[in-house]
Amino acid sequence: MPPTVAPKPTEAPKPTEAPKPTTAAPAATTAPAATATAAPRPTPPPGRVTVEFWFGLGKPLGDVLEAVVMDFNKSQDKYYVDAIYKGAYVDTMNAAIAAFRAGKAPHIVQMFEVGTATMMAAKGAIKPVYQLAKETGWNLDPSIYIPAVRGYYSEGENMISMPLNSSTPMMYYNIDAFKKAGLDPAKPPKTWTEVRAAAKKLVDSGATKCGFTFEWPTWTQLENFSAIHNVPLATKTNGMTGMDAELKFNSDLHIRHLQTLMDMAKEGSFKYGGRDGAATVLFPSGECGIIHASSAARARISRESKFEWGVTFLPYYDDVPGAPINSIIGGASLWVMNAPGRTADEYKAIAEFFKYISKPEVDARWHQETGYVPITHGGNDKTKADGFYQKNPGADLPYQQLTRTKPTENSLGLRLGNMPQIRIIVYEEWEKAFQGQQTAKQAMDNAVKRGNEVLREFEKTYK
Repeated sequence: MPPTVAPKPTEAPKPTEAPKPTTAAPAATTAPAATATAAPRPTPPPGRVTVEFWFGLGKPLGDVLEAVVMDFNKSQDKYYVDAIYKGAYVDTMNAAIAAFRAGKAPHIVQMFEVGTATMMAAKGAIKPVYQLAKETGWNLDPSIYIPAVRGYYSEGENMISMPLNSSTPMMYYNIDAFKKAGLDPAKPPKTWTEVRAAAKKLVDSGATKCGFTFEWPTWTQLENFSAIHNVPLATKTNGMTGMDAELKFNSDLHIRHLQTLMDMAKEGSFKYGGRDGAATVLFPSGECGIIHASSAARARISRESKFEWGVTFLPYYDDVPGAPINSIIGGASLWVMNAPGRTADEYKAIAEFFKYISKPEVDARWHQETGYVPITHGGNDKTKADGFYQKNPGADLPYQQLTRTKPTENSLGLRLGNMPQIRIIVYEEWEKAFQGQQTAKQAMDNAVKRGNEVLREFEKTYK
Protein backbone atom coordinates (compact mmCIF):
# COMPACT_ATOMS: atom_id res chain seq x y z
CA MET A 1 0.00 0.00 0.00
CA PRO A 2 1.58 3.32 -1.02
CA PRO A 3 2.10 5.93 1.67
CA THR A 4 -0.17 8.91 1.80
CA VAL A 5 0.63 12.55 2.17
CA ALA A 6 -1.18 14.48 4.84
CA PRO A 7 -3.54 17.29 3.92
CA LYS A 8 -2.99 20.80 5.19
CA PRO A 9 -3.79 21.19 8.90
CA THR A 10 -7.47 21.20 9.71
CA GLU A 11 -9.48 22.24 12.72
CA ALA A 12 -10.52 18.68 13.54
CA PRO A 13 -10.97 17.98 17.24
CA LYS A 14 -8.07 16.36 19.04
CA PRO A 15 -8.78 12.66 19.70
CA THR A 16 -7.56 10.82 22.72
CA GLU A 17 -4.74 8.46 22.13
CA ALA A 18 -3.80 5.02 23.26
CA PRO A 19 -4.50 3.82 26.81
CA LYS A 20 -2.49 5.71 29.40
CA PRO A 21 -1.58 3.55 32.42
CA THR A 22 -0.90 5.14 35.77
CA THR A 23 0.28 3.76 39.08
CA ALA A 24 -3.31 3.41 40.18
CA ALA A 25 -4.86 -0.02 40.01
CA PRO A 26 -6.29 -0.48 37.53
CA ALA A 27 -5.10 2.56 35.63
CA ALA A 28 -6.63 4.27 32.67
CA THR A 29 -6.45 6.47 29.68
CA THR A 30 -6.80 10.10 30.49
CA ALA A 31 -8.86 12.35 28.27
CA PRO A 32 -6.98 15.10 26.46
CA ALA A 33 -7.01 18.40 28.29
CA ALA A 34 -10.16 17.07 29.87
CA THR A 35 -12.55 19.33 31.64
CA ALA A 36 -16.07 18.50 32.55
CA THR A 37 -18.79 19.96 30.38
CA ALA A 38 -19.73 23.22 32.06
CA ALA A 39 -23.21 23.59 30.63
CA PRO A 40 -25.99 22.04 32.72
CA ARG A 41 -27.40 18.81 31.35
CA PRO A 42 -30.84 18.94 29.76
CA THR A 43 -33.69 17.60 31.86
CA PRO A 44 -35.08 14.31 30.50
CA PRO A 45 -38.53 14.85 28.96
CA PRO A 46 -41.38 13.46 31.08
CA GLY A 47 -42.69 10.04 30.17
CA ARG A 48 -39.50 8.74 28.63
CA VAL A 49 -37.54 5.71 29.84
CA THR A 50 -34.27 7.27 30.99
CA VAL A 51 -30.90 5.54 31.29
CA GLU A 52 -27.65 6.95 32.67
CA PHE A 53 -24.50 6.76 30.58
CA TRP A 54 -21.21 7.56 32.34
CA PHE A 55 -18.35 8.42 30.01
CA GLY A 56 -14.68 9.36 30.30
CA LEU A 57 -13.98 11.56 27.28
CA GLY A 58 -13.19 15.20 27.99
CA LYS A 59 -13.49 18.06 25.53
CA PRO A 60 -13.52 18.13 22.55
CA LEU A 61 -14.28 14.42 22.15
CA GLY A 62 -16.86 14.51 24.92
CA ASP A 63 -18.73 17.18 22.99
CA VAL A 64 -18.91 14.93 19.92
CA LEU A 65 -20.11 12.03 22.04
CA GLU A 66 -22.76 14.15 23.73
CA ALA A 67 -23.94 15.36 20.32
CA VAL A 68 -24.34 11.74 19.18
CA VAL A 69 -26.33 10.97 22.34
CA MET A 70 -28.57 14.01 21.87
CA ASP A 71 -29.24 13.03 18.27
CA PHE A 72 -30.35 9.61 19.49
CA ASN A 73 -32.67 11.28 21.96
CA LYS A 74 -34.14 13.39 19.16
CA SER A 75 -34.49 10.43 16.80
CA GLN A 76 -37.36 8.89 18.81
CA ASP A 77 -39.66 9.81 21.69
CA LYS A 78 -39.64 6.73 23.91
CA TYR A 79 -36.12 6.53 25.35
CA TYR A 80 -33.66 9.07 26.74
CA VAL A 81 -29.94 8.59 27.36
CA ASP A 82 -28.52 10.94 30.00
CA ALA A 83 -24.78 11.26 29.22
CA ILE A 84 -22.70 12.22 32.26
CA TYR A 85 -18.98 12.99 32.14
CA LYS A 86 -17.20 11.34 35.09
CA GLY A 87 -13.61 12.37 34.48
CA ALA A 88 -10.79 10.28 33.00
CA TYR A 89 -11.35 6.55 32.49
CA VAL A 90 -9.85 5.63 35.85
CA ASP A 91 -12.22 8.07 37.57
CA THR A 92 -15.16 6.79 35.58
CA MET A 93 -14.35 3.18 36.46
CA ASN A 94 -13.85 3.91 40.14
CA ALA A 95 -17.13 5.82 40.25
CA ALA A 96 -18.95 2.96 38.53
CA ILE A 97 -17.51 0.37 40.93
CA ALA A 98 -18.51 2.44 43.94
CA ALA A 99 -21.98 2.98 42.50
CA PHE A 100 -22.43 -0.74 41.83
CA ARG A 101 -21.50 -1.59 45.42
CA ALA A 102 -24.07 0.94 46.58
CA GLY A 103 -26.70 -0.59 44.29
CA LYS A 104 -26.79 2.53 42.12
CA ALA A 105 -24.72 1.62 39.08
CA PRO A 106 -25.23 3.58 35.86
CA HIS A 107 -26.95 1.73 33.03
CA ILE A 108 -23.94 2.17 30.72
CA VAL A 109 -20.30 2.92 31.49
CA GLN A 110 -17.45 3.61 29.09
CA MET A 111 -14.38 1.53 29.95
CA PHE A 112 -10.84 1.63 28.53
CA GLU A 113 -9.86 -1.51 26.68
CA VAL A 114 -7.21 -2.70 29.16
CA GLY A 115 -9.95 -2.79 31.79
CA THR A 116 -11.77 -5.52 29.85
CA ALA A 117 -10.43 -8.36 32.02
CA THR A 118 -11.51 -6.58 35.19
CA MET A 119 -15.02 -5.93 33.87
CA MET A 120 -15.44 -9.49 32.66
CA ALA A 121 -14.28 -10.83 36.01
CA ALA A 122 -17.01 -8.83 37.78
CA LYS A 123 -19.71 -11.18 36.54
CA GLY A 124 -22.58 -9.90 38.65
CA ALA A 125 -21.90 -6.29 37.79
CA ILE A 126 -22.37 -6.51 34.04
CA LYS A 127 -24.85 -7.79 31.50
CA PRO A 128 -23.04 -9.00 28.36
CA VAL A 129 -24.20 -7.37 25.13
CA TYR A 130 -25.14 -10.70 23.56
CA GLN A 131 -27.39 -11.40 26.56
CA LEU A 132 -28.89 -7.91 26.34
CA ALA A 133 -29.68 -8.56 22.68
CA LYS A 134 -31.32 -11.89 23.45
CA GLU A 135 -33.47 -10.45 26.24
CA THR A 136 -34.60 -7.39 24.27
CA GLY A 137 -35.24 -8.99 20.90
CA TRP A 138 -32.38 -7.13 19.25
CA ASN A 139 -31.15 -9.09 16.23
CA LEU A 140 -27.48 -8.40 16.94
CA ASP A 141 -25.21 -9.25 14.01
CA PRO A 142 -21.58 -9.33 15.22
CA SER A 143 -20.32 -9.57 11.63
CA ILE A 144 -21.08 -5.88 10.97
CA TYR A 145 -18.21 -4.93 13.32
CA ILE A 146 -14.64 -5.22 12.07
CA PRO A 147 -13.00 -8.43 13.40
CA ALA A 148 -10.12 -6.74 15.25
CA VAL A 149 -12.63 -4.64 17.19
CA ARG A 150 -15.31 -7.28 17.66
CA GLY A 151 -12.81 -9.92 18.77
CA TYR A 152 -11.30 -7.71 21.45
CA TYR A 153 -14.67 -7.34 23.19
CA SER A 154 -16.01 -10.86 22.68
CA GLU A 155 -15.88 -14.17 24.49
CA GLY A 156 -15.82 -16.73 21.73
CA GLU A 157 -18.52 -15.60 19.30
CA ASN A 158 -20.42 -13.65 21.95
CA MET A 159 -19.98 -9.88 22.22
CA ILE A 160 -19.53 -8.84 25.84
CA SER A 161 -19.37 -5.06 25.46
CA MET A 162 -20.27 -2.54 22.75
CA PRO A 163 -17.31 -1.06 20.83
CA LEU A 164 -17.20 2.72 20.62
CA ASN A 165 -13.84 4.50 20.31
CA SER A 166 -11.09 2.37 18.79
CA SER A 167 -7.65 3.32 17.48
CA THR A 168 -4.48 1.55 16.33
CA PRO A 169 -0.86 2.72 16.02
CA MET A 170 0.56 3.93 12.70
CA MET A 171 3.90 5.26 11.45
CA TYR A 172 4.07 9.00 10.72
CA TYR A 173 7.04 10.57 8.93
CA ASN A 174 8.25 14.10 8.18
CA ILE A 175 8.20 14.50 4.38
CA ASP A 176 10.20 17.73 4.43
CA ALA A 177 12.91 16.12 6.56
CA PHE A 178 12.97 13.04 4.32
CA LYS A 179 13.64 15.25 1.30
CA LYS A 180 16.35 17.16 3.14
CA ALA A 181 18.04 13.88 4.11
CA GLY A 182 17.90 12.54 0.56
CA LEU A 183 15.23 9.96 1.40
CA ASP A 184 12.30 9.30 -0.93
CA PRO A 185 9.08 10.27 0.91
CA ALA A 186 7.10 8.29 -1.67
CA LYS A 187 8.84 5.17 -0.37
CA PRO A 188 8.78 5.34 3.44
CA PRO A 189 10.31 2.48 5.46
CA LYS A 190 8.44 -0.81 5.47
CA THR A 191 10.80 -2.96 7.53
CA TRP A 192 12.75 -2.36 10.73
CA THR A 193 16.00 -2.48 8.75
CA GLU A 194 14.67 0.37 6.61
CA VAL A 195 13.41 2.32 9.64
CA ARG A 196 16.85 2.14 11.24
CA ALA A 197 18.60 3.22 8.05
CA ALA A 198 16.18 6.11 7.47
CA ALA A 199 16.40 7.27 11.08
CA LYS A 200 20.20 7.27 10.95
CA LYS A 201 20.21 9.22 7.69
CA LEU A 202 17.82 11.81 9.12
CA VAL A 203 20.21 12.46 11.99
CA ASP A 204 23.49 12.18 10.06
CA SER A 205 22.24 14.64 7.42
CA GLY A 206 21.12 17.13 10.04
CA ALA A 207 17.53 16.97 8.78
CA THR A 208 16.29 16.23 12.31
CA LYS A 209 17.92 16.00 15.75
CA CYS A 210 16.19 12.66 16.36
CA GLY A 211 15.49 10.02 13.77
CA PHE A 212 12.84 7.85 15.39
CA THR A 213 10.68 7.70 18.49
CA PHE A 214 7.38 6.21 19.66
CA GLU A 215 4.57 7.04 22.02
CA TRP A 216 2.81 4.56 24.33
CA PRO A 217 5.84 2.21 24.33
CA THR A 218 4.20 -1.05 25.34
CA TRP A 219 1.16 -0.53 23.10
CA THR A 220 3.20 0.29 20.01
CA GLN A 221 6.40 -1.74 20.54
CA LEU A 222 5.19 -4.77 22.47
CA GLU A 223 1.45 -5.42 22.17
CA ASN A 224 1.07 -4.38 18.52
CA PHE A 225 4.57 -5.58 17.68
CA SER A 226 3.56 -9.06 18.85
CA ALA A 227 0.27 -8.92 16.96
CA ILE A 228 1.61 -7.95 13.53
CA HIS A 229 4.39 -10.55 13.81
CA ASN A 230 1.85 -13.20 14.91
CA VAL A 231 3.74 -14.10 18.08
CA PRO A 232 2.06 -14.52 21.48
CA LEU A 233 2.18 -11.85 24.13
CA ALA A 234 0.85 -14.46 26.56
CA THR A 235 -0.60 -17.96 26.60
CA LYS A 236 -4.34 -18.66 26.54
CA THR A 237 -4.79 -16.51 23.39
CA ASN A 238 -3.21 -13.54 25.17
CA GLY A 239 -5.47 -14.16 28.14
CA MET A 240 -8.66 -14.33 26.08
CA THR A 241 -9.40 -17.91 27.09
CA GLY A 242 -8.33 -18.01 30.72
CA MET A 243 -7.13 -16.08 33.75
CA ASP A 244 -4.28 -18.54 34.16
CA ALA A 245 -2.42 -17.04 31.20
CA GLU A 246 1.34 -16.59 31.41
CA LEU A 247 3.33 -13.84 29.71
CA LYS A 248 5.52 -14.93 26.80
CA PHE A 249 7.04 -11.70 25.52
CA ASN A 250 10.62 -12.74 26.34
CA SER A 251 10.94 -14.71 23.10
CA ASP A 252 13.98 -14.37 20.83
CA LEU A 253 12.04 -11.97 18.58
CA HIS A 254 11.00 -9.71 21.44
CA ILE A 255 14.55 -9.63 22.81
CA ARG A 256 15.87 -8.93 19.32
CA HIS A 257 13.52 -5.97 18.96
CA LEU A 258 14.50 -4.40 22.26
CA GLN A 259 18.15 -4.92 21.32
CA THR A 260 17.51 -3.14 18.01
CA LEU A 261 16.04 -0.17 19.88
CA MET A 262 18.98 -0.15 22.30
CA ASP A 263 21.45 -0.21 19.40
CA MET A 264 19.58 2.62 17.66
CA ALA A 265 19.66 4.66 20.85
CA LYS A 266 23.42 4.09 21.17
CA GLU A 267 24.07 5.22 17.58
CA GLY A 268 21.85 8.28 18.07
CA SER A 269 19.07 7.39 15.62
CA PHE A 270 16.41 6.67 18.26
CA LYS A 271 15.24 8.74 21.21
CA TYR A 272 13.21 7.22 24.04
CA GLY A 273 10.66 9.94 24.71
CA GLY A 274 9.28 8.59 27.97
CA ARG A 275 6.21 6.75 29.18
CA ASP A 276 2.66 6.93 27.91
CA GLY A 277 2.17 9.82 25.48
CA ALA A 278 5.20 11.86 26.55
CA ALA A 279 6.95 11.37 23.20
CA THR A 280 4.06 12.52 21.02
CA VAL A 281 5.25 16.13 20.90
CA LEU A 282 8.63 15.10 19.47
CA PHE A 283 7.11 14.59 16.02
CA PRO A 284 4.95 17.68 15.38
CA SER A 285 7.69 19.83 16.95
CA GLY A 286 10.03 18.61 14.20
CA GLU A 287 12.55 17.07 16.59
CA CYS A 288 12.02 13.46 15.46
CA GLY A 289 11.49 12.57 11.81
CA ILE A 290 9.58 9.31 12.37
CA ILE A 291 7.14 8.33 15.10
CA HIS A 292 4.89 5.41 15.91
CA ALA A 293 1.72 6.99 17.26
CA SER A 294 -1.98 6.32 17.58
CA SER A 295 -4.20 6.73 14.55
CA ALA A 296 -6.13 9.05 16.86
CA ALA A 297 -3.08 11.34 17.08
CA ARG A 298 -3.71 12.39 13.49
CA ALA A 299 -5.63 15.57 14.36
CA ARG A 300 -2.96 16.74 16.80
CA ILE A 301 -0.23 16.17 14.24
CA SER A 302 -2.27 18.04 11.62
CA ARG A 303 -2.83 20.94 13.96
CA GLU A 304 0.67 21.30 15.41
CA SER A 305 3.03 20.34 12.58
CA LYS A 306 4.62 23.12 10.51
CA PHE A 307 5.78 20.70 7.84
CA GLU A 308 4.35 18.25 5.32
CA TRP A 309 3.96 14.77 6.74
CA GLY A 310 2.83 11.32 5.66
CA VAL A 311 1.44 8.21 7.34
CA THR A 312 1.94 4.55 6.59
CA PHE A 313 1.73 1.09 8.17
CA LEU A 314 3.80 -0.14 11.12
CA PRO A 315 7.15 -1.71 10.12
CA TYR A 316 8.04 -5.36 10.59
CA TYR A 317 10.98 -7.75 10.49
CA ASP A 318 10.85 -9.19 7.00
CA ASP A 319 12.50 -12.47 7.99
CA VAL A 320 9.54 -13.39 10.23
CA PRO A 321 7.30 -15.76 8.25
CA GLY A 322 3.84 -14.37 7.49
CA ALA A 323 4.49 -10.89 8.88
CA PRO A 324 2.86 -8.46 8.88
CA ILE A 325 -0.70 -9.39 9.84
CA ASN A 326 -3.40 -7.22 11.44
CA SER A 327 -2.67 -4.83 14.28
CA ILE A 328 -4.81 -4.55 17.44
CA ILE A 329 -6.81 -1.71 18.94
CA GLY A 330 -6.72 0.71 21.83
CA GLY A 331 -9.59 2.86 23.08
CA ALA A 332 -12.75 1.97 24.97
CA SER A 333 -16.10 0.21 24.81
CA LEU A 334 -19.49 0.51 26.49
CA TRP A 335 -20.54 -1.89 29.24
CA VAL A 336 -24.07 -2.58 30.47
CA MET A 337 -24.27 -2.59 34.25
CA ASN A 338 -26.78 -4.28 36.51
CA ALA A 339 -28.53 -2.72 39.50
CA PRO A 340 -31.45 -3.67 41.75
CA GLY A 341 -34.84 -2.81 40.29
CA ARG A 342 -33.62 -2.31 36.73
CA THR A 343 -36.57 -2.79 34.37
CA ALA A 344 -36.96 -4.53 31.02
CA ASP A 345 -37.79 -1.16 29.44
CA GLU A 346 -34.50 0.27 30.66
CA TYR A 347 -32.54 -2.59 29.10
CA LYS A 348 -34.57 -2.10 25.92
CA ALA A 349 -33.51 1.57 25.92
CA ILE A 350 -29.86 0.52 26.16
CA ALA A 351 -30.28 -1.89 23.25
CA GLU A 352 -31.89 0.81 21.11
CA PHE A 353 -29.02 3.18 21.84
CA PHE A 354 -26.44 0.54 20.92
CA LYS A 355 -28.30 -0.17 17.69
CA TYR A 356 -28.27 3.54 16.92
CA ILE A 357 -24.51 4.07 17.37
CA SER A 358 -23.88 1.01 15.18
CA LYS A 359 -25.68 2.54 12.18
CA PRO A 360 -23.27 3.22 9.28
CA GLU A 361 -24.10 6.93 9.16
CA VAL A 362 -23.60 7.37 12.92
CA ASP A 363 -20.38 5.32 12.97
CA ALA A 364 -19.08 7.28 9.96
CA ARG A 365 -19.79 10.58 11.67
CA TRP A 366 -18.01 9.45 14.83
CA HIS A 367 -14.99 8.30 12.82
CA GLN A 368 -14.79 11.48 10.75
CA GLU A 369 -15.25 13.92 13.63
CA THR A 370 -12.98 12.21 16.18
CA GLY A 371 -10.23 10.39 14.28
CA TYR A 372 -11.10 7.01 15.79
CA VAL A 373 -11.42 4.13 13.32
CA PRO A 374 -14.88 3.10 12.10
CA ILE A 375 -16.00 0.16 14.21
CA THR A 376 -18.27 -1.21 11.47
CA HIS A 377 -17.70 -2.12 7.84
CA GLY A 378 -20.72 0.04 7.03
CA GLY A 379 -19.16 3.05 8.73
CA ASN A 380 -16.06 2.66 6.59
CA ASP A 381 -18.12 2.27 3.41
CA LYS A 382 -20.18 5.36 4.24
CA THR A 383 -17.04 7.39 4.93
CA LYS A 384 -15.58 6.28 1.61
CA ALA A 385 -18.80 7.20 -0.19
CA ASP A 386 -18.73 10.62 1.47
CA GLY A 387 -15.35 11.31 -0.15
CA PHE A 388 -13.74 11.78 3.25
CA TYR A 389 -10.69 9.68 2.45
CA GLN A 390 -10.03 11.62 -0.75
CA LYS A 391 -10.02 14.85 1.24
CA ASN A 392 -8.03 13.32 4.11
CA PRO A 393 -5.36 11.03 2.59
CA GLY A 394 -4.23 8.26 4.90
CA ALA A 395 -7.25 8.42 7.18
CA ASP A 396 -8.28 5.01 5.81
CA LEU A 397 -4.97 3.27 6.54
CA PRO A 398 -5.75 2.40 10.19
CA TYR A 399 -8.88 0.53 9.04
CA GLN A 400 -6.81 -1.25 6.38
CA GLN A 401 -4.11 -2.23 8.88
CA LEU A 402 -6.71 -3.61 11.28
CA THR A 403 -8.50 -5.60 8.56
CA ARG A 404 -5.68 -6.72 6.24
CA THR A 405 -5.81 -10.26 7.63
CA LYS A 406 -8.20 -12.33 9.67
CA PRO A 407 -7.14 -12.08 13.34
CA THR A 408 -5.21 -15.04 14.72
CA GLU A 409 -5.01 -16.11 18.35
CA ASN A 410 -2.02 -13.76 18.58
CA SER A 411 -3.70 -10.75 16.94
CA LEU A 412 -7.23 -10.91 18.32
CA GLY A 413 -6.40 -8.65 21.23
CA LEU A 414 -5.43 -9.18 24.84
CA ARG A 415 -7.28 -9.73 28.08
CA LEU A 416 -4.78 -9.73 30.91
CA GLY A 417 -5.65 -8.84 34.46
CA ASN A 418 -4.11 -5.67 35.86
CA MET A 419 -2.60 -4.91 32.45
CA PRO A 420 -1.86 -1.28 33.39
CA GLN A 421 0.49 -2.49 36.15
CA ILE A 422 2.18 -4.86 33.71
CA ARG A 423 2.77 -1.95 31.35
CA ILE A 424 4.47 -0.01 34.14
CA ILE A 425 6.71 -3.00 34.88
CA VAL A 426 7.76 -3.10 31.22
CA TYR A 427 8.52 0.63 31.34
CA GLU A 428 10.76 0.11 34.35
CA GLU A 429 12.68 -2.79 32.85
CA TRP A 430 13.09 -1.19 29.41
CA GLU A 431 14.30 2.07 30.96
CA LYS A 432 17.00 0.18 32.85
CA ALA A 433 18.05 -1.42 29.56
CA PHE A 434 18.14 1.93 27.74
CA GLN A 435 20.29 3.30 30.58
CA GLY A 436 22.77 0.45 30.19
CA GLN A 437 21.91 -1.15 33.53
CA GLN A 438 20.91 -4.52 32.04
CA THR A 439 20.79 -6.45 28.77
CA ALA A 440 17.78 -6.77 26.50
CA LYS A 441 17.32 -10.38 27.61
CA GLN A 442 17.49 -9.47 31.29
CA ALA A 443 14.93 -6.71 30.75
CA MET A 444 12.44 -8.97 28.99
CA ASP A 445 12.97 -11.87 31.40
CA ASN A 446 12.48 -9.59 34.40
CA ALA A 447 9.37 -7.99 32.91
CA VAL A 448 7.83 -11.40 32.24
CA LYS A 449 8.67 -12.70 35.72
CA ARG A 450 7.28 -9.63 37.49
CA GLY A 451 4.30 -9.43 35.15
CA ASN A 452 3.35 -13.04 35.80
CA GLU A 453 3.31 -12.30 39.53
CA VAL A 454 0.77 -9.54 38.82
CA LEU A 455 -1.34 -11.97 36.79
CA ARG A 456 -1.35 -14.50 39.61
CA GLU A 457 -2.52 -11.83 42.06
CA PHE A 458 -5.37 -10.95 39.71
CA GLU A 459 -6.27 -14.61 39.30
CA LYS A 460 -6.28 -15.11 43.07
CA THR A 461 -8.61 -12.12 43.50
CA TYR A 462 -11.18 -12.98 40.85
CA LYS A 463 -11.10 -16.73 40.22
